[in-house]
Amino acid sequence: MENLSYHHGSLTRRSAFKVLGALGATALLPSLPSLALAEDAATVSDADIFNFALNLESLETEYYTRGTAGHGMEASDAGPNPGAVTGGHMVPWQNQDLKQFMEEIARNELLHVRFYRHALGPSAVGRPAIDLTGGFAAAAKAAGLGDNFDPFASEMNFFLGGMLMEDVGVTAYHGAVAALTDRDHQSAAAGILGVEAYHMGMARSTLYRMGTAARNAADAISAARNRLDGNLGLDQGIVRNGHSNFVPRDANALVFSRTPQQVLRIVYLADKSGVSSGGLFPNGMNGTLRTT
Repeated sequence: MENLSYHHGSLTRRSAFKVLGALGATALLPSLPSLALAEDAATVSDADIFNFALNLESLETEYYTRGTAGHGMEASDAGPNPGAVTGGHMVPWQNQDLKQFMEEIARNELLHVRFYRHALGPSAVGRPAIDLTGGFAAAAKAAGLGDNFDPFASEMNFFLGGMLMEDVGVTAYHGAVAALTDRDHQSAAAGILGVEAYHMGMARSTLYRMGTAARNAADAISAARNRLDGNLGLDQGIVRNGHSNFVPRDANALVFSRTPQQVLRIVYLADKSGVSSGGLFPNGMNGTLRTT
């Protein structure tokens, strides 16, 4: 059986892709969408899924590191022929506790990037081009938050930008865990899912405690993501039925999952299929899974 070797830093590509539905598991969880891929399922490997995650982890690392340290990741972490990163600067921190929260997240995300680069070895893709200025401004405009939103301008804005990514990350990992074909790969993805869920809960609960303006903005971001998802009604804001809602969940308190195409629609800010770039990734993601 092919396996991920953490000691040799090599992830073997696969010729077959085991979809969750093939196991009949989706019948047990009817509220969760099965993982559907734009490419033929037989051509998608665990390495392709890990590279998809590496793109997202690179985005998060650049975002959090620039907001807490004033610079991006080192060249050694960016991979081969990395794309440029536009925007991002130190947040004018007023609350050191909030800064420490985000510094911890920045460290976690960088370690995730390094994990994937080690696991994938020479098949790891380089960091894609990332637009932290125009991408977040466009996302905020789509949510009705104005034309010139800067996620690095204030602590509240920085947490809003973090929530935009963390919610997407958790639901993406939920979809990926069942789609990976190797138990070791599933275990690794589940471990990272847990970390991202801690991040998400912290960001959402912090925004809730910031008051009405933060709550309204977070809920507007959630509504915009739902429209980009295809108006499936899955996304949830941080206020629900007049109470806090820091865990987006179904009737069984299970976090929902997103397909790669739903994730790409959000990060590309594209509400249709067949799109391969835009939004936070002006040249698209690197790797096989890159089209909505």
